[in-house]
Amino acid sequence: MDRPAFVYVTYIAAAPEQIWRALTEPEFTERYWGGRRIRSEWKVGSPVQHVREEGGIDWEGEVLEADAPRRLSYTFHMRISDAHEAEGPSRVTFELDPMGSVVKLTLTHEDFAPASSTFETTRHGWPAILSSLKSLLETGAALPFPGLGFGPFRKG
Repeated sequence: MDRPAFVYVTYIAAAPEQIWRALTEPEFTERYWGGRRIRSEWKVGSPVQHVREEGGIDWEGEVLEADAPRRLSYTFHMRISDAHEAEGPSRVTFELDPMGSVVKLTLTHEDFAPASSTFETTRHGWPAILSSLKSLLETGAALPFPGLGFGPFRKG
């Protein structure tokens, strides 16, 4: 059986360096990830953690590539349920391609287990997260995610 993959492309009116900061700085990530922070040193082999406000971990991984401000890749292992935890890690890659005054941002999330709970969760979450990121960078305000349980990753 083929392993599913999720690809999402958006265009953001911001500099690649601004988008890179938005993807990698904890204080920035919490603004569009519903209060959660992504923490890492962003060096190959270093851990990556998605941390809730109270300190719990939603997902974690390891940096595979960090070529600022062009390409960022890390493993992604969800910890939100036993089913997610049992699957093991998948892989997330962000590619930033400047196109004049905008940047084409391509997210590829792949290497899911067959019949993956993580795939089902994230295919609904990534469009919301990246839309919130785009809104924050272009307007100064992230999208609100009230009452969604696990932030924007809850199927709704």
